[in-house]
Amino acid sequence: MPEPGNIGPTLLAVGLLMTTSIAVLRGFKAPHSLAPALGILRGAAQLAVISLILGGIITNPVWVGAALLVMFTVAAVTAARRVGWSWNHLGLVSGSMAAGIGVTLTIVFITGAVAFTPRYALAMGGIVIGNAMTVATLAGRRFAESVNERWEEVEGWLALGATRRQSTRELARSAVYSALIPATDQTKTTGLVTLPGAFVGAIFGGLSPLEAGRFQIVVLASIMAAGSITAVLIIGGLAPVRVRPAMLH
Repeated sequence: MPEPGNIGPTLLAVGLLMTTSIAVLRGFKAPHSLAPALGILRGAAQLAVISLILGGIITNPVWVGAALLVMFTVAAVTAARRVGWSWNHLGLVSGSMAAGIGVTLTIVFITGAVAFTPRYALAMGGIVIGNAMTVATLAGRRFAESVNERWEEVEGWLALGATRRQSTRELARSAVYSALIPATDQTKTTGLVTLPGAFVGAIFGGLSPLEAGRFQIVVLASIMAAGSITAVLIIGGLAPVRVRPAMLH
C-alpha cells in the first residue's frame, strides 16, 4: 500500500494511467473517451472528502447510518439513470436494492458472522450497496437491450395471447443470470486470479490471513445474496413490458 509520503509517485502513476486510458479509447475512436478519466478525477475528489469525513464519524452509529443512507441514495439514483430515468424506475430500483441489502445485512449481523459495530456496518454496508448498484444497472440494461433486440419475438408472443410477463419470461431470466456473472466469476476465482479488496484491506488492518479470509467469504456471500434479490426484483418489475424500451446510452 502507498505510504503517506508517496503522494508524488501516486499522482504520477494515476496521471499516466488516465492518459493511457484516454489514448487507447481515442485511438479506437470509442465514444465518450474522456469518461473513464473524468470518473477517476471525480472518484479521487470524492475519496478525499469521504476520507476526511469518515475519520471523524466511523465510531458514531448515527453518523455511520447517515453515511450509509447517502451512499444508498446516490447508488439508487445512479442505477436508475443507467436503466432509464423515471420516477417509477427510481422507485423500483430503490425498493429492489433496499430489499436485497436489508435481507443480506440482517443475516450477516444477526448470525454474528460480522460484529454489529459502526465500523463493520459501514464497511459491509458500503460494499453491499456498491455491488447491488452494479447488479441493478446490469440487470436493467441487459433486459432492455434484449427486449429491444428481440421485440418482434415479444410481439409474436403477445399476438398469440401471452401476457406481457409471459412474453418476456426467458429474456428476464437471462438478464438476471447475465447481471450476476461478474459477481459469480469474482467469487469463483477469489484467491486464484485476484485477492479481493476486503481481504487485502483486512490483512493490512491487522487481521490474520485466516480471519481475513473468513471476512472475505462473508463479503462475497453477501454480494451474491444482495445481487440475486436485487436483480430478481428489478426484472420482475420491468418484465411486463407495455411498449418497446427506448435505446439506452
